[in-house]
Amino acid sequence: MEKNSKSLLSDLIKMVMADGKINSSEVEFIKKIARRMDISNEEVICLFKNPEPSQPLFNEVERITHFYKLMLVMNVDKETHEKELTALKNFGLKMGIRPIVADQILKKMDNYQDKLIPAEELLKIFKIYYN
Repeated sequence: MEKNSKSLLSDLIKMVMADGKINSSEVEFIKKIARRMDISNEEVICLFKNPEPSQPLFNEVERITHFYKLMLVMNVDKETHEKELTALKNFGLKMGIRPIVADQILKKMDNYQDKLIPAEELLKIFKIYYN
């Protein structure tokens, strides 16, 4: 699982790097997720220098969760850049998530404080497009 965890963190790192700048709130967000995965700060620093390649996620819940984390890290700095949106949609495509789903989630995020969509709302969006 550690290899997969590092790959997932690397995806988040690539997401924050998409706009060409990294700020402290983005780094702290990634470190917080890393701690939950039992990955040290030193390992996170190594991943910033040398991110691991993406690993396929086969479980639907894992894909949705990972995609949501990518969206959250994109919004941590309270700015959304076109390059980040492109990166997000590219990650989504690799995971089998349609761009229209990303668009719907982005629209919905604006309705919530800190852009945190409740899990049940997120699942409703996915159900519309995948059932």
